Amino acid sequence: MLTLAEIWPPYGVRLTEGDLTLSVVTDKDIPGVVELVQSGIHPPDQMPFSEPWTLADRVDLPANMVRYFSHLRAGCGPEEFTLQFVVRVGGELVGTQGFNALDFAVTRTGETGSWLGRRFQGRGIGTRMRRAVCAFAFDGLGAEEVTSAAFLDNPASLAVSRKVGYRENGVVRLKRRAGELALNQKLVLTPGTFVRGPDLEIVGLTALRTFLELD
Repeated sequence: MLTLAEIWPPYGVRLTEGDLTLSVVTDKDIPGVVELVQSGIHPPDQMPFSEPWTLADRVDLPANMVRYFSHLRAGCGPEEFTLQFVVRVGGELVGTQGFNALDFAVTRTGETGSWLGRRFQGRGIGTRMRRAVCAFAFDGLGAEEVTSAAFLDNPASLAVSRKVGYRENGVVRLKRRAGELALNQKLVLTPGTFVRGPDLEIVGLTALRTFLELD
């Protein structure tokens, strides 16, 4: 019988740097992710996300998370994909780190996005997990650039981007919450500006590249 990772190669991908691990979210990870989200990601008066999904009613949020991760899996293929990694430090779930791309085999570009549980913020974990996914994108997938974005009132995210080597790439005006204008800083990272950390171990890369038709 085939394993789940053999059936769905993204599930076989694992990134490791010391005690930091990133693996693509599976159904068995979702309860832990929901619990972490419900414990708090940001203060109630702040909104770091362009899609304010954390405003959902606490009763609705668990099912919304299942819908979201199911949507990502259903839409994952060579033309478009989002690899949403659950992040653990020392085996403890601390947040998620995503990398999404459209027509990646041609464009060789993708976008990063992430969040951390509030109690894990301010420890340098955000920098480590962003660095890990960027190393994976450049060295594993063959990306030529990686983009990201953060609102100007989210200095912590912008600081992580600077530490990793992103450069500013314009500001856009977005609707954030109902009736609210927010300025969103676009960012771009290339292999030449990437500030690398310790070596990253990547497991499951060959099968993933075949699945995404990158070879």
